[in-house]
Amino acid sequence: MTRTASISRKTGETDIKLSINLDGNGAGKRESGIGFLDHMLDLLAKHAMIDLDVDAKGDLHVDDHHTAEDIGIALGQAINKALGNRAGIKRYGHFTLPMDECLVTAAVDLGGRYAFEYHAPIAASKIGVFDSELVEHFWQSFAANANCNLHVILHHGRNGHHIAECVFKSIARAIRMAAEDDPRSGGAVPSTKGVL
Repeated sequence: MTRTASISRKTGETDIKLSINLDGNGAGKRESGIGFLDHMLDLLAKHAMIDLDVDAKGDLHVDDHHTAEDIGIALGQAINKALGNRAGIKRYGHFTLPMDECLVTAAVDLGGRYAFEYHAPIAASKIGVFDSELVEHFWQSFAANANCNLHVILHHGRNGHHIAECVFKSIARAIRMAAEDDPRSGGAVPSTKGVL
């Protein structure tokens, strides 16, 4: 069974078309109009091993906020849809990722309930021209729409670009682990309740 989903989201601020294949290899095209965010989405696709296509047009004359937020929303909705009833997945994933002077741990539960704890501050307000606060906001928007628990902790790090990369890569690896097939589960839903 292919685990794919496509989301179209059009508002007064953005027009987004996003598609994923959870069993991909990082292929796809990311075109958000925000260079730094495209770089982060490339990292996400590669390290989560998902095919990801993003075509986003937003009110960038205002700022990057609405576009980053709505891509996070669409990505969360797509993963939620592609997972279906979550039968046969590992459900939980975690990864501690080193990148130069940074170390970030991400943990995810794809169990169908939302919670978000984010402790990865970036001291600089900008990464190039990108508002660094949008890293957290992107992932909060994602988690709320993926119906997942997402916890992120920066153990140490100084460079804003490195911290953002470390966050995206560690979350990607955690998602990859949680969404993987669990061959010992016999295709069962990973919960004693029998449903998620």
